[in-house]
Amino acid sequence: MFKSYVVLLSITMLMLVSCGKEASLMKVERAPFGKLPDGRQVEQFTLVNSQGAKAMVITYGAIVNRLYMPDRNGNFADIVLGFDKIDNYLKEPPYFGAIVGRYGNRIGKGQFTLDGKTYQLATNNGPNHLHGGVAGFDKVLWSAETVKSDSAVGVKLFYLSRDGEEGYPGNLKLEVTYWLTNLNQLRIDYLATTDQATIVNPTHHGYFNLAGHGEGDILGHELMIAADYFTPVDETLIPSGELRPVQGTPFDFTTPTAIGARIGEADQQLQYGQGYDHNWVLTKETGKLGLAASVYEASSGRYMEVYTTEPGMQFYCGNFLDGTFTGKEGKRYNHRYGLCLEAQHYPESPNKPDFPSVVLRPGETYTQTTMYQFSVR
Repeated sequence: MFKSYVVLLSITMLMLVSCGKEASLMKVERAPFGKLPDGRQVEQFTLVNSQGAKAMVITYGAIVNRLYMPDRNGNFADIVLGFDKIDNYLKEPPYFGAIVGRYGNRIGKGQFTLDGKTYQLATNNGPNHLHGGVAGFDKVLWSAETVKSDSAVGVKLFYLSRDGEEGYPGNLKLEVTYWLTNLNQLRIDYLATTDQATIVNPTHHGYFNLAGHGEGDILGHELMIAADYFTPVDETLIPSGELRPVQGTPFDFTTPTAIGARIGEADQQLQYGQGYDHNWVLTKETGKLGLAASVYEASSGRYMEVYTTEPGMQFYCGNFLDGTFTGKEGKRYNHRYGLCLEAQHYPESPNKPDFPSVVLRPGETYTQTTMYQFSVR
């Protein structure tokens, strides 16, 4: 009995030492990241987990500026597109790594009607409203604080979107928390409240390249999307309201398929988007965290799974990247050098009663969780 007690005590001590070692490796560092034209300071939070993975988040746009994950040989690379300096983010950017909203994605003609009143938003994407307008969440300065748990480090960001901002009704209080866990997960938790009925659909607009940012196009990445339907669009990329089966179309990613395998097919939807820029209707249960998509890059062995509580997933494969953006370390971002998997409600939902509702009312709380899980094969 005494021997059993000693063995149990030894195991317990080893577990405590291991947990203590993990905790000592986890850290959050806070540093300046330049200033806005009005003199306000932008900060960068560097999250480091016990495995050596690293996420760097800036307070302008709540942007994930860098994300280092290991390949199959244990070598780390930055796998998200972005810029070295704040000045580049202040120009007309492609939303690299940002939180977009209030309404991520498109609203036709920038109009919606809520409780009998019609609201006019900016039309900043041809005839339509996109990603919150001229100065959406990606173009504002957030306040922030560090957070920590036994198995993760993070940064919690806060923003008050005032009544009438970009045409939206209600004072919306939004919290977004990025967690980097010891399992190499980048988890994003959202929470919002309002004092007036409004619409809410924020999402994370990260551009991923699992070979490393600037390391070629993503057409060889193998993609799976857990969806049997997608929402076809018109020539301005506004959904018609139809839920179209993916089976037998280039939009069928129910089994892992190279992104470039069918992207050149003579399909009207691909022509409208100049490639993939569409919303998929996820098969998982809305409101519960479930698998939405996965991506595999063979040369590095990096494998990314996307879990979300949201009903939809916008897959965009960098069709409008054209080499005019020079990213981190002077790397040029050419055509289709990054892919986006944006967990969301469907575009045009405020004008499509059959789509899941995006209305938030006083006394209610909007929540969403999306998680990017990284491993190797």
